[in-house]
Amino acid sequence: MPQPDRTFAPGYVNYTGPRLFGAPIGDLSAFQTVLGTLAIGVASFFAATFFGILGVSVMSIARHRMLDYSIAYKWVGLPVGLLMLFGTGLYLGSILIRRVTGEGR
Repeated sequence: MPQPDRTFAPGYVNYTGPRLFGAPIGDLSAFQTVLGTLAIGVASFFAATFFGILGVSVMSIARHRMLDYSIAYKWVGLPVGLLMLFGTGLYLGSILIRRVTGEGR
């Protein structure tokens, strides 16, 4: 029985650039950088809002009176979403600028 050819290797086997959770992010285009930044910002907004709503629910039960759920959006979801949007934009944008200008080599 013939042995399978084991010479095929993915393109990023020897990749030494920046990674995010194991995924190579040093070769992202400008569109991919903006799309990734927006996706992480929106996902963190929704996750923080979810946990904010859970926190407001627990506080409502503990205090035996109804609290305003807009607290979860205004004081938890929005700040976390904007902070992650800004931070991710700085991080991925700096990697893109370093790659385009050639300073990372």
